[in-house]
Amino acid sequence: MSKIIHPLNLQNVKYSSLKEKKHKVNKRLFAKCWQEGRSLSEFINSLPHLLAGREFRDVVERITEAVVKKRFVLLGMGAHPIKVGLNPILIDLMKRGILRGLALNGACLIHDVELALVGHTSEEVDEELSNGTFGMVKETHEIINNTICEGVRQGLGIGEAMGKKILHGKFPYKELSLLAQAEKIGIPVTVHVAIGTDITHMGPLADGSALGEGSLRDFHKFSALVSKLEKGVFINLGSAVIIPEVFLKALAMVRNLGYCVSNITTINMDFIQHYRPSVNIVRRPNLKGGKGFHLIGHHEIMFPLLSASVIERLKDKRRI
Repeated sequence: MSKIIHPLNLQNVKYSSLKEKKHKVNKRLFAKCWQEGRSLSEFINSLPHLLAGREFRDVVERITEAVVKKRFVLLGMGAHPIKVGLNPILIDLMKRGILRGLALNGACLIHDVELALVGHTSEEVDEELSNGTFGMVKETHEIINNTICEGVRQGLGIGEAMGKKILHGKFPYKELSLLAQAEKIGIPVTVHVAIGTDITHMGPLADGSALGEGSLRDFHKFSALVSKLEKGVFINLGSAVIIPEVFLKALAMVRNLGYCVSNITTINMDFIQHYRPSVNIVRRPNLKGGKGFHLIGHHEIMFPLLSASVIERLKDKRRI
């Protein structure tokens, strides 16, 4: 027969004072209500000093500080930021001297070239795939593959070869091209290709040796940029796999070569949180110094907001 269990006697429960209790949320951290006519900086300062509100301010301050002290701010990205219309924002940041290097995956290359050529990009994949026509765009295949091969023969990586091609070629919308405008300004752009992931690999013009050679040259150039990141900033914008992997390998290599790259700010920006950016961008690079951040939200809102906030903060700092 089981023993009867009596309820606990709670008469001797010990209480503590609410006034003496340590809490994580204090009224001083609350948001401030918006008042008409205020500036963007005042809006950012009105956000709660909690969670992402606090971290967003911290990111703005870290990027601004890096720019003021002439540290490197690098950005790696997937294709989605191009497809939601962010090229003008990215180009403006390059022109202002805020961004000092870009690393693109292969899909970025495709969308940037198509924008420069015809002013539009991003086909309807479901429809085209069903018809057997997905990715089979003659001009895209010819321009990209021929330029990569020609660039490799000239000793160039993919990013520089494509930037020169667009900037000096007949591309009516080259002012929208990240590659062309970076080449014009003198900012290095690297392209990191995984063979088989891009539509331009789906035809007879794709040359594996040229793709590999051009992309490897760009990896070495990107690694040289990463070697300059001490007290700088690296932003991963919308790349779930390629850029996080390339960044981690470049960082490992430059540390192996003896470069001091330990105190860096790393920022992952995407509309969902992925495993690889979480570990390769935010956590692993900062195990012995620096700090990593997640800013999760739609690219078409979050990145313009971050960019504008940095520009406004720079203006405030230069007044001091």
